[in-house]
Amino acid sequence: MTRLSSYRDFDWILLGFVLVLSLISVFEIKSATLHTKFHGFEQKQILFLLTGLVLMFVISLIDYHRLVDISPYAYGISIVALVAVKIVGSKVLGARRWINLGGGVHFQPSEWVKLVLIIAIARYFWSLAGHDLSWKDIAKACLLVGIPMALVLIQPDLGTTLTYLPILIAGLFLGGLKIRQAGIILLVLILVGGIAWKSGKRLKPYQQARITAFLDPDSDPKGSGYQIRQSLIAVGSGGVWGKGTNRGTQTQGDFLPIPYTDFIFAAFCEEHGFVGAVGVLLLYLLILMRLIQNAQTASDLPGAFIIMGVVAVIVFQIAVNVGMVVGLMPVTGIPLPLMSYGGSSILFTFLALGIVMNVRMRRFVN
Repeated sequence: MTRLSSYRDFDWILLGFVLVLSLISVFEIKSATLHTKFHGFEQKQILFLLTGLVLMFVISLIDYHRLVDISPYAYGISIVALVAVKIVGSKVLGARRWINLGGGVHFQPSEWVKLVLIIAIARYFWSLAGHDLSWKDIAKACLLVGIPMALVLIQPDLGTTLTYLPILIAGLFLGGLKIRQAGIILLVLILVGGIAWKSGKRLKPYQQARITAFLDPDSDPKGSGYQIRQSLIAVGSGGVWGKGTNRGTQTQGDFLPIPYTDFIFAAFCEEHGFVGAVGVLLLYLLILMRLIQNAQTASDLPGAFIIMGVVAVIVFQIAVNVGMVVGLMPVTGIPLPLMSYGGSSILFTFLALGIVMNVRMRRFVN
């Protein structure tokens, strides 16, 4: 396959939707940080986006079958990196999530592990193709995802930990999980979750406070419920058309917490209203539809599994972040893909899209 023919099969429409959303992100970050010490972060976001674009084109040229072949080694390196975070990682606000590489550069392995897990799970279920899933197969898949989940949870980073779950769920269902098996697993999770909540030994106090604030924001309006209350005020005050760029009182008045990362959708809703919010969600829908279409045209199971793994992570992040902003989900610190400020999140998303392009460009290759 020549390089010219490869890029002829590149999904330029998908890239167009992604770039439009990325531009919206840059303008919203600029507006949300206008009167804060974080003003100028939009320039860093542009740098992240340009770097992501380069990485996307580079990874699209590497045959994804090679990535599938080396995924066991990549998985091993990922586990070592997560262990290294706990040992030599930089501690910020009580959590060790980054490795300081010097020169102001910090590496967050947990973000990259998502990409490795997507490919590793695709490889695992591809190896099981042709026969029914046994409980042993399910246990191995859970262990494959569970080990990095446990290592990230102790950092602690509950938000990133939760983003690994949709990868496992997508793999199980695409791999042929039966309804009866799914029901038993769900029942076990509910029982374990209930026991953990009652005992208080599996959830840290701040995590329990977030869930309590989600269930009743008015229980601690100036404490754990503050973020949700301010987010709801920002979203509601935007009305139908919004207050306009740089005119959001909650955002510009510094009432809305971290409006350029976790709550960027709330800031956008305040400035651009219901119409703007629907427009952004429509863009996400179009991106997801293109991704699913590419999965349907993949030439083999690993390619389809990889793309649907990417879809699962993006859908989960969108649902949790938007749900958090409107009070339907607890505050978890999960970024909104392509919108929230942050190098690790942006680079992961573009690398994931690069692998999607990789699969698409080889859909006619045996």
